[in-house]
Amino acid sequence: MGDIRLTFKEMCAKFEVTPRTLRYYEYIELLSPERQGRSRFYGARECARMTLILRGRKFGFQLEELRQWLLIYDQDGTKTQMEVFLGMAERKRKELKEQQLQLGETLEELEKLMKITYNILHKEK
Repeated sequence: MGDIRLTFKEMCAKFEVTPRTLRYYEYIELLSPERQGRSRFYGARECARMTLILRGRKFGFQLEELRQWLLIYDQDGTKTQMEVFLGMAERKRKELKEQQLQLGETLEELEKLMKITYNILHKEK
């Protein structure tokens, strides 16, 4: 895995992100590619970070949360990073469960309103 060395274009293609997204992730210090002149190269570390970033985004984590979490690895290592992740994941799980509950209630209300509306429409005929 240490032999990976992707160009900017290859990195965008591999992770299916736009150049704008990749540049933004660099700007907010989520990624730090190797630079040679105007060229950027992404190694195994940056690919692993990108995988984690995209996974975190899928679960709804904010970019700043992810940036802070990735910094923990550099400062304190894997074990601390995993412990912090468990706390983040539990908070996100609770948040998503609450959203799920709210969505269920909203769907029930909408379905009731649709039935009432349907009945009103068909009584008028």
